[in-house]
Amino acid sequence: MMELEQILTYCDHTLLKPEAKASEVRKACDEAIRFNCASVCVPPCHVAGARRYVQNRMRICTVVGFPLLICHDRTTNRRCHMIHTVTFNPALDYIVRLEDLKLGEVNRVNYEQILPGGKGVNVSIVLGNLGHANRALGFSAGFTGIALEGMLEEFGVTCDFVKVAKGMTRINLKAKAKEETEVNGIGPDIQPEDIDELYAKLDELQAGDILVISGSIPSTLPDDMYERIMARMEGRGVDIVVDATRDLLMKVLPYKPLFVKPNNHELGEIYGVTLKTREEVIPYAKKMQELGARNVLVSMAGEGAVLVAEDGSVHEGPAPEGTLVNSVGAGDSMVAGFIAGLIESDGDYATAFRMGCCTGSASAFSPNLATRAEVEDLLARYAG
Repeated sequence: MMELEQILTYCDHTLLKPEAKASEVRKACDEAIRFNCASVCVPPCHVAGARRYVQNRMRICTVVGFPLLICHDRTTNRRCHMIHTVTFNPALDYIVRLEDLKLGEVNRVNYEQILPGGKGVNVSIVLGNLGHANRALGFSAGFTGIALEGMLEEFGVTCDFVKVAKGMTRINLKAKAKEETEVNGIGPDIQPEDIDELYAKLDELQAGDILVISGSIPSTLPDDMYERIMARMEGRGVDIVVDATRDLLMKVLPYKPLFVKPNNHELGEIYGVTLKTREEVIPYAKKMQELGARNVLVSMAGEGAVLVAEDGSVHEGPAPEGTLVNSVGAGDSMVAGFIAGLIESDGDYATAFRMGCCTGSASAFSPNLATRAEVEDLLARYAG
């Protein structure tokens, strides 16, 4: 009869729960090494981090699509969706709370927290929380860039930022007192060769991949950066998602993005109207679709959301019920949820819409970005 030690050499040490954190994955790797297992099996979004951690000490494996049917193709020779996000000017958000902020004096805080910041970064974190492997692109620099990437890897995000030589990844101070005050950093000094390196990374994308471009453009980048990227990707079969405002958004519509996600205020500003209800939003979302966007998803905070879909259907619904805790990142979470819903449902817009609404609200109802469990709890009782 085989001894236990021999049996373990034929076993995979498995940790596949979608909400697993990097620290839990590292613990599983250590255990697999200690007991001389055949391999350690981790969620797809943690494969890259686990491989870096164990180096050559242990084999890494995964189960594609488990447990969320993320790779839903019926044949084994088709490539799964890979999702990439671009954040041009990510940040470390230093959040503090204090009773009162007095200028010109020493102020002491009673709470502090540091979180990764940036719209694309938020999308990556929520996708990871939902169990979808993804790759975060953009620019980082200095010791703050190293810290940012370390935090993202804790969320299961694969980082592939261009390392900029000059400057540092910015720190944004968010001071919450009687009033909220923000002081945002500058960010690194991005050079032409850094842009070329980002282009080279984007050139690696393949047909069927999804690329999310969101957020503002720093002063060190060309102001038509969105258009340049979309023109470069044209004809490659890459589905592009855009979450931007005004001219940044309008100028990319001819490139037919998979979907765009303005909120009702941004949509109203573009067309010079005030949009307060879901019924008022629909005709203007259709106008944006006529200009090229395949799908238009409009977030409306407590009023809910509207989707004008590529197949001609219109979906609208109220926001899920809950208590607002923190609205930061709710729109980005809706983007992540909609993408996850599209992938998991084989492109069913009604399912993707509900997933987007519940993911955005799950973040709004939590001090942190949405987890899979929080989203599924809202989905179970969302009537929209």
